[in-house]
Amino acid sequence: MPDIEISSSGGILSLVLNRPAKRNALTDAMYGTLADAFAHAESDRATRVILLAGEGESFTAGNDIADFVAVTSGTAAGQASGPGNVLRFLDALATCTLPLVSAAQGHAVGIGTTLLLHCDHVVLGESARLSTPFVNLALVPEAASSLLIPRRIGHPRAYAMFALAEIVTAEQAVAWGLANTVVPDTTLREAALDVAGRLAAQPREALAITKRLMRDTATIRARMDEENDAFMARLRSPEAMEAFTAFAERRKPDFSRFD
Repeated sequence: MPDIEISSSGGILSLVLNRPAKRNALTDAMYGTLADAFAHAESDRATRVILLAGEGESFTAGNDIADFVAVTSGTAAGQASGPGNVLRFLDALATCTLPLVSAAQGHAVGIGTTLLLHCDHVVLGESARLSTPFVNLALVPEAASSLLIPRRIGHPRAYAMFALAEIVTAEQAVAWGLANTVVPDTTLREAALDVAGRLAAQPREALAITKRLMRDTATIRARMDEENDAFMARLRSPEAMEAFTAFAERRKPDFSRFD
């Protein structure tokens, strides 16, 4: 089975993360598939809505740590792939003109949380747990989340999410304005498809203009560029190497020696 399941029906393009054995951790190839799908959707008049979802118990555990390690260690694979597909996907999120609907359950880690900031309607399963543990890995926020999360929930809550990796429950996410609604996990996909269907029936151009008016795309892309530069620098830092080594060895990282 492909790591990204792609299907289309009734004007809805469904992109389903399908790597449940790895909690749908995103690889470079998966980012590339998602970026290509977004590009196709933008040029396909038959596509009116994009739906993002994940198979299994988790939406996504975030970026595959192996890809981070490849860049940090400077292996041939890491140097060859670099962040190209990741950046393509982030830019697709920032510039997408179509309505984005998401259905997230279980773990929504890192990009699993930050991509939700670019969705126009977020449906969470009751098991959803949002987290942005970038600092835990000696990294920094991405997907313009350093701009968008504080705007949504205020600096104190956002800082706790970034600096302390505090987890946000589905109910908190709705109360704080990070999601629209919470439903039982068993009806999550059905609820998201219902919203997507309602949006698909709306006038396409009016929706696109409304979305453009509501989003400052230039500012979002500028923050993404700033974050990306910092993120790549951090990936190659000694602190990040320690974090990834500790993750592989199932121990707590020791950052004290870098003081």
